Amino acid sequence: MIDVLLMSVAATILVSLVSLIGLFGLGLKTKVLDRILFLLIGLSAGALIGDAFIHLIPEAAAGASGETVPIFIILGFSLFFIMERVLYWHHCHENGKCDVHTFRYMNLIGDGVHNFIDGLIISASFAASPKLGIATTLAVVVHEIPQEIGDFGVLVYGGFSKKKALLMNFLSALIAVAGAIVGSLLVSFTSQVTPLLLAFTAGGFVYIGASDLIPELHKEPKINRSLVAFGFFLIGIVMMFGMKILLA
Repeated sequence: MIDVLLMSVAATILVSLVSLIGLFGLGLKTKVLDRILFLLIGLSAGALIGDAFIHLIPEAAAGASGETVPIFIILGFSLFFIMERVLYWHHCHENGKCDVHTFRYMNLIGDGVHNFIDGLIISASFAASPKLGIATTLAVVVHEIPQEIGDFGVLVYGGFSKKKALLMNFLSALIAVAGAIVGSLLVSFTSQVTPLLLAFTAGGFVYIGASDLIPELHKEPKINRSLVAFGFFLIGIVMMFGMKILLA
């Protein structure tokens, strides 16, 4: 049990460090970063929606009954809608202004849940065997790289400074460590709950991508920039397909 815990925690810390890939953005001038943020929004939307339909939902369906998966997808979608309304009301009530980017907080919440699940999955894999644990950790690292790039762009576009976006993204990534600890202590229970959490996260990711990020792309009046952003949206989906094929 102790060996599984130590290996799982070490692995999730490694995975969390992937979130620091946003460091490349710190060296860019603000004008240059502003130009690519719009494209990163498209990339993130594609990665989130692709992740939900290509990875999370199929994995959830493989580990749970067919009736419960759709219910938890809807629950995730609905809860994220409610949370966004609460955040929106809070900002409007406190500041007297309603022009807020609540999706930056929604993205952190959704990513935090996803990272917690990653920790659960990694710990369950190490409990099965060290080799499987290492393979799963590498798979998660490869899978996280494109998503973390998009997440950094979403947070900066939503109003965070580059440094704060990097810090918040890293703190969200560290939630995977908590998932590893919980998973190591409750290995037998983890396998039963993980599919439902995957479905719940998928619902949240679909909500963020379709309800928050894609509408931001519609705000661009120039058709050429919109088409380029849509191209990045497709790239995000293709990357998720690529991860699926690579890790098969």
